[in-house]
Amino acid sequence: MSRKLLALNLALALLSAVTAWRIWDTLRRAEERKNAVVGRPLPPADVKVSPGQGPPKPFVAADYLPVAQKFLFAPDRNPDVVLDAVAPKPMPPLPVAHGVLDLGAGPTVILSERPDSPQRGYRVGEQFGEFVIAEIAPDYIVFEWEGREVRRSLEQLKPKEKPEQPPQVAAAKPDKPPESKSAVLSDTEKPGPSDIDMGGGIRACKPGDPSPPGTVVGGYKKVVTQTPFGKVCRWEPVG
Repeated sequence: MSRKLLALNLALALLSAVTAWRIWDTLRRAEERKNAVVGRPLPPADVKVSPGQGPPKPFVAADYLPVAQKFLFAPDRNPDVVLDAVAPKPMPPLPVAHGVLDLGAGPTVILSERPDSPQRGYRVGEQFGEFVIAEIAPDYIVFEWEGREVRRSLEQLKPKEKPEQPPQVAAAKPDKPPESKSAVLSDTEKPGPSDIDMGGGIRACKPGDPSPPGTVVGGYKKVVTQTPFGKVCRWEPVG
């Protein structure tokens, strides 16, 4: 038994010795590497010195034009943008001229908005709507509108006459057949009093009674009296 313990102790002692040697050898190698790296002088670096660039160039706005033209979020900065053409303002209708007068204080033109509108006299420098009277001559008028002159003759400014409408031809109506003399007259066409009693036995006339005053029908005589309000017709009893 003692031999086995002795052998085991010797093995452990040998293993401890080998381990300690290995640790010592590792530390020794590390120290040698450190001394070789840290203690060695570094070679001089090959540094290239660039020549000086001089003072900066002055700021020029045109140099930044590509930045504005190629800005992705502003396509309207494209130099080839086509601008929409603005339609010119239409000129309002010119007034109607009715003539030119000159009573010694300068010419006056009689104008109106339409042929049937009220007329008024205007002199040079006065304004009619959007137009300014620039010149008045016996046979033409010069207006100023939106910075430009508009010249028209009095003949062009005269009221336009309405074209005459062709007379309408009445459609031919078929001739009525001649009425027979034996045709029965309506109650309103028959001479005589109506059924309306005006009091005292007097009766009113029928509307459109064609019989002349003094006609006697059925014991009644037709009487027509002229009043300030017109003629009054009635039938009075006879006798």
